[in-house]
Amino acid sequence: MKNLYFFSVFVVATCGLIYELVAGALASYLLGDSVTQFSTIIGCYLFAMGVGSYLSKFIKQNLVNFFVKVEILIGLFGGLSAAILFLLFDQVSSFRLVLYIIVFIIGMFVGIEIPLIMRILKDEIEFNDLVSKIFSFDYIGALFASLLFPLVLVPHLGLIRTALLFGMLNVGVAFFTLVYFQKRYNWSKSLLVSAIFSFGVLFVAFVLGERLTDWVENMSYGDKVVYSHSTSYQKILITQAGDETKLFLNGNLQFSSRDEYRYHESLVHPALAALSNPVNVLIFGGGDGLAAREILKYPSVQKIVLVDLDRKMTEIFSKNDFLTKLNQHSLSSEKLEIVNQDAFIWIKENKLKFDFIVVDFPDPANFSLGKLYSLTFYRYLLNTLNEGGLAVIQSTSPYVARKSFWCIDQTLREAGFLTNPYHSYVPSFGEWGYIIASKESYKKPLKFPPDLKFVSIDTLKSFFEFPSDMNYVNVASNKLNNQNLVKYFEDEWAVYAH
Repeated sequence: MKNLYFFSVFVVATCGLIYELVAGALASYLLGDSVTQFSTIIGCYLFAMGVGSYLSKFIKQNLVNFFVKVEILIGLFGGLSAAILFLLFDQVSSFRLVLYIIVFIIGMFVGIEIPLIMRILKDEIEFNDLVSKIFSFDYIGALFASLLFPLVLVPHLGLIRTALLFGMLNVGVAFFTLVYFQKRYNWSKSLLVSAIFSFGVLFVAFVLGERLTDWVENMSYGDKVVYSHSTSYQKILITQAGDETKLFLNGNLQFSSRDEYRYHESLVHPALAALSNPVNVLIFGGGDGLAAREILKYPSVQKIVLVDLDRKMTEIFSKNDFLTKLNQHSLSSEKLEIVNQDAFIWIKENKLKFDFIVVDFPDPANFSLGKLYSLTFYRYLLNTLNEGGLAVIQSTSPYVARKSFWCIDQTLREAGFLTNPYHSYVPSFGEWGYIIASKESYKKPLKFPPDLKFVSIDTLKSFFEFPSDMNYVNVASNKLNNQNLVKYFEDEWAVYAH
């Protein structure tokens, strides 16, 4: 029976770390900058555990009774935490405060657990054996949680149902404790009823998890959510309202079907139409197939390699009927090869050369994305481009994030590129920026494919003209060891959002 109680320590430790990981992942989805969010969440959680451990010394009587109550409370707070935070994100002005209060409460109760367990078992097990076993199971549980969370739980259950599942496990430990010590204590009916009620609430929420998730997401995004999936890398969410479809990655809008053509025509054609006979093309990002759709309008193109980290992203845009209609089945083209790999690793190992390269990554909202805009990455990019070839980089808004835009330009020039910055107006985003990077001087194209809706010889003239509020500013480049771009981006978009 004692081994079962040690197993409950393993369960408790696993649950505790899962709540911490859920909060960190959720914060990075909603607030961006995964490094900052995970760092502050972990710091707050560990501090709260320390507070809980200290407070445990003031619990003098009814230790087992108190432990059962703690497990029930952790199960409820931890299990419902993700759903509550998703729901409150757009409803409260001080979301960060609510986030850290919930994290602190969970962490404090988790901090009380282990000291209580040790005090409960100290008369039954020799102290040295007790300490070694308690901490061994605690650390093993933490390792188990850290592996299970990204590989199994998030891809298959999502954040809300993951938290609910482990909430039930915490309440399950409360039930086990009631059974283990039933001969020594006369439990009050209210304690047993509380445990049953709590488990029932969490179980019903878990069973209705998909509906709960849909309801929370519909509340957050306004439009009807038609697809939602958390992968190991990001949260993919697609909404529909009438004839408009939107794609969100980690809560950030990537495109609207009403005006995405403006963005993708602006991204591809000013550079690609300037090449006489492009044959080999490389796309970084672009898992939606919309940049590939535009590239396939050039008959000379024989080979397109698309490198996108998330396999789920390329799968849904290859199979969903509405999405394949939008990208004109570009991801199923015989000319296109999909590589699901980290772009930084791929380009470092790559030996191939390309006539045209599209760099269509999400904005540099965190350090993992910022590395893809770094001096190191652009030096690899320079070696990947054929002589006479052109690359184009989506470069955020030069109006909202002026320093960020020119930081990308500065970094490309330090890497050895000649640059030609330009911008276009996309209604869903406002003024958006791009940079053509080359080894030789760039000459504007004299003609475009005939079926374009936005880009033309006339509109192209305005693309390369920058008004004074978007014009060049002197900024530092973005290097791996400083990530200046992420700092610029965070500061500029934070001001705009408020």
